[in-house]
Amino acid sequence: MYGVPFTKNAKKMMLLGSGELGKEVVLEAQRLGIETIAVDRYEGAPAMQVAHRYKVIDMLDVEQLRSVIVDEKPDFIVPEVEAIQTQVLVDLEKEGYNVVPTASATKLTMDREGIRRLASEELGLPTAGYEFANSFEELKEAVAKIGTPCVIKPLMSSSGKGQSVCKSEADIEKSWNMALEGARGKSTRVIVEEFITFDSEITLLTVRSVSGTSYCAPIGHIQKDGDYIQSWQPHHMTEQQIEQSQEIAKRITDELGGYGLFGVELFLTEDKVYFSEVSPRPHDTGLVTLATQNLSEFALHVRAILGLPITEITLHSPGASHAVKAWEESADYQIAGLEEALAVPQTQARVFGKPETKVGRRMAVTLSTGETVETALERADEAASKIKIVYHSN
Repeated sequence: MYGVPFTKNAKKMMLLGSGELGKEVVLEAQRLGIETIAVDRYEGAPAMQVAHRYKVIDMLDVEQLRSVIVDEKPDFIVPEVEAIQTQVLVDLEKEGYNVVPTASATKLTMDREGIRRLASEELGLPTAGYEFANSFEELKEAVAKIGTPCVIKPLMSSSGKGQSVCKSEADIEKSWNMALEGARGKSTRVIVEEFITFDSEITLLTVRSVSGTSYCAPIGHIQKDGDYIQSWQPHHMTEQQIEQSQEIAKRITDELGGYGLFGVELFLTEDKVYFSEVSPRPHDTGLVTLATQNLSEFALHVRAILGLPITEITLHSPGASHAVKAWEESADYQIAGLEEALAVPQTQARVFGKPETKVGRRMAVTLSTGETVETALERADEAASKIKIVYHSN
């Protein structure tokens, strides 16, 4: 049973992280009568603009994070970003709090070493070869073992920060410095991955709910510096690739457990599917589902969290998304070109309303459908090119 927001019987959902993905989760939760609290490190975050109330804290601070949760006593704690002191969630789960999907899954998936060892060494899933390093000297040894080109990433970071392709021995120092700059916290430990020459990379949105495990149609995407630029759905795959992908996704998500939506990232080659990463929450590439599916990834996540059935996931139309990014830093800006962007057929836009721009920060997204993926991609790309960020002097 569900109560009414602001009453003693209300069901409360707290989001830890309040960006554009969290905003859509809040909207879906409110459609089902859930009281929502948005938490983030800065005021005016997108989800804060639509939540019933919000809190501004340092989510990496043990005392602040614990205090805000204990004070609110939410029925559901929903991590939406990676910059969280996850041990607090582990401790609170032992005290009876409900962390989505589980506290251990949240902690494990934010640690590239933990999730890679689980996937490769415990579950035997196909992955790129890898080594770990704690220092520049160890990194040189690891690169020698893996060979070049290789991919170097900090163990903990968000949105691809700190990762780079090391093409030769001359690039090692640059990659090391990038990893240190992009890492969350003070850790100097990095992962060095074999460079897989893949045909494409996909996100397989996988939902664990009372109805069992369900899958969305595969989403193809293009990333730059680890951050997505374009995505499209469905991505063409053979039946064998789909079967392999679903098997990998089910094995890793079953191991993580709990209810919710998982973004399982995979590499496709001509004869093999490789596991890359998994996020226990809606995925940025999955924004396209706002235009393509009967239930978006956000609606699926909320249904699963609440223990509600998911009977069918239907792809209504091929579609595509294209991110609009800022390339300057400003606290005084405007969005222009929406009139031209929305004149593109079968196109929508989402402007996130972030209080300030930063270099490379995602500020909006275009969503288009079409009879084919190619048409949808052209429309989303055209619409995104019309949207301009106008910076004013601070």
